[in-house]
Amino acid sequence: MTRKIFIRLLGVFVLLLAVEAVVMEFVFHHMAVQTVGATDRAVLWAALIALALVVPVAAWAARCMGRVAAFALRIADGDLSARLEHEGEGELSAVETALSQAAERLNDEFAELESSRQELAAMLDAMQEAVIAITPEGLVRWSNAVMQRIAGAQIQNGQPLEQFVHAPELLEFVHGALERGEVGFGRSKSLVVGRVFEISAAPLPSGGALAVLHDVTRIESAEKARREFVANVSHELRTPLTSIQGYVETLIEEPDTNPDTTREFLGVILKNAKRMSRLTEDLLVLASIESPDYQPVLKAIPASTLVKDAIDSLRGMVAESEVELEFAGAPDVPVMADPDRMSQVFGNLIENSLKYASSGRRIRVGACLLASEIQFTVQDFGPGIATKYLERIFERFYRVDKARSRESGGTGLGLAIVKHIVQVHGGRVWAESEIGHGAAFHFTLPLAQGDASQI
Repeated sequence: MTRKIFIRLLGVFVLLLAVEAVVMEFVFHHMAVQTVGATDRAVLWAALIALALVVPVAAWAARCMGRVAAFALRIADGDLSARLEHEGEGELSAVETALSQAAERLNDEFAELESSRQELAAMLDAMQEAVIAITPEGLVRWSNAVMQRIAGAQIQNGQPLEQFVHAPELLEFVHGALERGEVGFGRSKSLVVGRVFEISAAPLPSGGALAVLHDVTRIESAEKARREFVANVSHELRTPLTSIQGYVETLIEEPDTNPDTTREFLGVILKNAKRMSRLTEDLLVLASIESPDYQPVLKAIPASTLVKDAIDSLRGMVAESEVELEFAGAPDVPVMADPDRMSQVFGNLIENSLKYASSGRRIRVGACLLASEIQFTVQDFGPGIATKYLERIFERFYRVDKARSRESGGTGLGLAIVKHIVQVHGGRVWAESEIGHGAAFHFTLPLAQGDASQI
């Protein structure tokens, strides 16, 4: 319908121009070959009247066509807000109305598409995975915010992928999807130093490829820690089990063993059984405090009470080692703490110090007030710990002197338990030492609510 009307208007416009040309030719022909007379004047007036009628119509038609052409150019340039102003009625007005309605529908559809595109971009940016789309020519079509952070540079659309990514595994999978239409899966450790990514790349139906990268560094680290933990536990259990098995087999094979020898063997068996029992208990404690569901039973307790209770409960154990346990002072300011867990913290720290404090003959336990927390200290005066070991002594199963620790019955979990209990309380733990001058183990606990303002 619209096309027919447009053709009709164009035909009328051409016809008017043709009439104008014929009239002008006729007029100028008669003026050239005849003497101007009455007849010629009549013809001239007729021509002028025809010209006066044709020119406005032609100008009106040209103006209408110009408005339509200008409207079409604005639409072509992306200005979908352009509209034709209706003038009068008739077929041309119907054309203008139809064109304006088409432009309005097109504008609505483009707005809906843009809204959908923005929603999709927001969802992809919110993903934990990195996503990047590649054109059939190997250029970046789109990438989400995670991918841009991983690349370490602002990825620009329309640029080659190799300009921003240098991981050979990712490039290989992308090229396989682009050139051979293959779906690739694998891992990359070269994309970011110290991080591991699972990569999947697949061809897109419309051409190009899509790559998704999932950071599995934490999973890899957790799996490595699990393997090391199982290996350490197995190693710690193997030694006492082997000892128990050997002594029991000896007693069974030699029933007439000297009673003193039998008693000695049974003592060794009991010692290793206790070591296994303690290891099992420490593992259960560690598993409990590492659980996401674990919550300490916090109470407001004066720091001085915590220190004095620890000294009183452990004085007997220390006395057997001929080591003096000293109270180094502590403020009466209350802290938020679980009494049972704090008793375990002090017990592990003091017992650890006993292994190395025999030369110093004393252990000092005290606390001091800081800005918004209390710092507790357990200090021995033994041989000390080399600086290179201080950062690792709170790791599970880590020992500075493995032989001495096993001989004393240590499980290698005491300081790790201390670290986790303190962290669950919202505190910090660290050690300071100097060879020949002993070692000091510090940890902090937050003040009870209402006491920070009184400092």
